[in-house]
Amino acid sequence: MNALKYFFSIAFILVVAVSCKIEKFEDISFVTTATSPDKLSAFFDITQDNTGLVTITPNGEGSSSYDISYGDGTTTVATVKAGQNTQHKYAEGVYDVKIIGRGVTNITTEVTQKLTVSFRAPENLEVTAGIDASNLFKVNVTAKAIYETLFKVTFGDGGANEVPQSFLEGATVSHIYAAVGTYTVKVVALSGGAATTQFTKTLTIVNPVVLPVDFESSTIVYAFGDFNGGVLSVINNPQSKGINTSAKVARMVKGAGEVWGGSSLKLGSPIDFSVNKIFMMKVYSPRVGAKVLFKVENAADNTINKEVEVLTKVANSWEDMAFDFSTIDVSKAYQNLVFIFDNGTKGDGSANFTFLLDDIRQVKTLPVTQMSLPVTFDVAGVNYAVTDFGNNVTVDAADPTLATNKVKRTTKPSGAETWAGTTMGTGGIGFPTKIPFTASATQMSVRVYSPAAGIHIRLKVEDHTNNTKSVETESITSTANAWETLIFDFSKEASGTTALNLGYNYDLASIFFDFGQTGTGKIFYWDDVNFLASNVTPTPTPLVLFSFETGTFTFTNFDGGNATIIANPNSGGINTSTKVGKMIKGAGQPWGGSWIDYGGTIDFSTKKTFTMKVYSPRIGAKVLLKVENATDATKNYEKEVSTTVANAWELLTFDYSAINTANSYQHVVLIFDNGTMGDGSANFTFLFDDITLN
Repeated sequence: MNALKYFFSIAFILVVAVSCKIEKFEDISFVTTATSPDKLSAFFDITQDNTGLVTITPNGEGSSSYDISYGDGTTTVATVKAGQNTQHKYAEGVYDVKIIGRGVTNITTEVTQKLTVSFRAPENLEVTAGIDASNLFKVNVTAKAIYETLFKVTFGDGGANEVPQSFLEGATVSHIYAAVGTYTVKVVALSGGAATTQFTKTLTIVNPVVLPVDFESSTIVYAFGDFNGGVLSVINNPQSKGINTSAKVARMVKGAGEVWGGSSLKLGSPIDFSVNKIFMMKVYSPRVGAKVLFKVENAADNTINKEVEVLTKVANSWEDMAFDFSTIDVSKAYQNLVFIFDNGTKGDGSANFTFLLDDIRQVKTLPVTQMSLPVTFDVAGVNYAVTDFGNNVTVDAADPTLATNKVKRTTKPSGAETWAGTTMGTGGIGFPTKIPFTASATQMSVRVYSPAAGIHIRLKVEDHTNNTKSVETESITSTANAWETLIFDFSKEASGTTALNLGYNYDLASIFFDFGQTGTGKIFYWDDVNFLASNVTPTPTPLVLFSFETGTFTFTNFDGGNATIIANPNSGGINTSTKVGKMIKGAGQPWGGSWIDYGGTIDFSTKKTFTMKVYSPRIGAKVLLKVENATDATKNYEKEVSTTVANAWELLTFDYSAINTANSYQHVVLIFDNGTMGDGSANFTFLFDDITLN
């Protein structure tokens, strides 16, 4: 039985032996590639009991063990494995402790580190504790003192049981706070004695305001710098709709103070303008045309700044406003944002001076937005494209009187349709919201630079989805080669068109220059299309038909009359203009004179009094002013008055109140001393200027 047991035991051992495989670990390349130990140092900790017992903990990279020479004459060298330490008692003094790090191939590196052992309290403690520039939640601490061996620091966020962190002189210890708040940093300098020296500093950790600013954070302190009547605060969004449904917004109330009252907001770091030079900000304004000034300033010197001002285009609705800083001096630093609403106007703290703002951010390029009233052609990022029809040609242009002002230039070429016009917008898309006509607000205005006075300009508004819902009205230019603001009153619709219907959604506008006339190449400039919040009564503007200062004038002389344009030889009195007309009446007929084409139909609908400045060689000379139809001279009207002074300018008045306005008149005829034959002498030489319809 025992023999059988031994047999099975031996068999089992053989089976195990056969089934086992010997693994060979022959890769020793790590030995040949091993490097010398690096970054050697030692941490010293000393007991505060005057015994001089120091714990030395070596560390470094690539060391498997360390040899420690204590530096006090002790011949014994302590060998310490990685992660362990050695202890040694010192007398008071300063010692050079040598640490030798050994690698796996016995390659060594050594370093010497000073150790101060003292039993007196550390003196001249100096601590630097500051918030890191790249992380405002991080604090960095360094310290130095006399007679210290090490320092211990607590950061004030660990409660009563916070464990101090030890460090040596020359080292920087860092700590990152988890939340904003005010914390006390305490540094204790220790020697080998029981007495210590300590330092405390209070630090406030804030969540920095950085771009983009949306006012949503509960941990950010938005420290607004209100000034001169402006008060900015963060509130719950009272107008959560449209393009801004965020929970929090900023509210600016402009109260009594200065006209420049506003507020500022300091960012956590300077603004980066290297790429994105355009600021966008959502604004909710109580009215159209309110000025919004956005300014950036240097944090230390507010004379280093750049500001951009934009007008609001909508009322009681959020709009995204663009502020173009593309010309900013990027060599300067800007860290403060400044907001001023209605700069130049003193606020009263009412709803009319209460604005909301939100979502302040930088972008590289301006977003393209839909054209809306008022249309100025100056706001960057707005799509001011228009659609011509009837052979009109409209292009972007510079104001002929102010090169920096952007306008539109419309040419009505020869042969263009009588109804040729220009629609504001493309693809049948006009304004984003309806024109807010009411019973007491039925007017729009357009600033126009026309080549002649008396030209009919028509303005049409319609529903862009249904052009049968439209209304048209007209205004007539009263001056040539100068800007004037024309008022279009849609409660007085043009003949043959439908009346204004306040229930319609008028959101598309078209303008027609020289309406009803075939194109002749006239060029018009136009700008500032606006809706008037309340009706105005236009002040009648005299219609200056001819002033002779600029332009070319062609007179048609007849029967002895000879009219030309000359430099004013008698500048003074009521007429100091540089150019005037001169009429010499020579031999011919008693009715000899001259006529000139006005270039359009003279409008006698509201103005029926002519004035003309005349310089006569004698008192009692008769002056006849006549208007005629261009194709039928039998359709005419004339008035004659006599001069009352000699050799001086006087203003003559011609009453046309009885003129037949059913006829049209394009020619102006001048006859001096009608009924008397002239002789071409000085006695029959007259000057005339400023033919005006009042």
